[in-house]
Amino acid sequence: MKTRRLFYEDVYIQEFEAIVLSCEEKDGKYHVILNATAFYPEGGGQPADKGMIDNIPVVDVQYIDGELCHIMESPLEEGAQVVGKIDWNWRFDLMQQHSGEHIVSGMIHEKYGYENVGFHMGEEIITIDLSGMLTWQQVQEIEKKVNYYIWMNQQVNIFYPDERQRKFIPYRSKKELTGEIRLVEFPGADLCACCGLHVTHASQIGLVKILSCKKFRDGVRMEMLSGKRALDYLSG
Repeated sequence: MKTRRLFYEDVYIQEFEAIVLSCEEKDGKYHVILNATAFYPEGGGQPADKGMIDNIPVVDVQYIDGELCHIMESPLEEGAQVVGKIDWNWRFDLMQQHSGEHIVSGMIHEKYGYENVGFHMGEEIITIDLSGMLTWQQVQEIEKKVNYYIWMNQQVNIFYPDERQRKFIPYRSKKELTGEIRLVEFPGADLCACCGLHVTHASQIGLVKILSCKKFRDGVRMEMLSGKRALDYLSG
């Protein structure tokens, strides 16, 4: 990969400078590769970042043929130095949602042994599909435990164990993983393989509100909100 991923170095970078390595027109859009970027591409259940590069809107960000590609309506000149600006409200909201989901899934897995078998981060709500049944009383107990954990403000750990170390680490994963694996740990709540972006301290999630829990296939589908979304819902 040609692009330095600034979002993994500092998740709070909102503006950055970079050099345009290439710009190719494809299907009426321009696929731009930079030497460095703070734009997170869609992955790990998390939507792509939004924002601007030299005041031109970034339509989408994807990994394409092993390269991190910014999809844009207008071209950028190859070799030019540009300034990228992240839509921070969008990014931080997704960080809150994704981090809240980790803690909920981790605590349910710890107490009931259920797996998170499906996860969707929409613009309005988050859904989690779990492999077992839960009563509403059990859901409310989990919600209280999650919010108490958030208020304790644990620092989030992100690390890349080698193959030997992974054999001794009980992390959650939906499938057998190979190659470089990025583990995200909310100490005492969750340890999961994930390439998404998260807050650095649990208190930045603010709060979690579970909206519903209904039978779905062999388990349940849970709807939830974190952070500002949860606050707006409770204040509405």
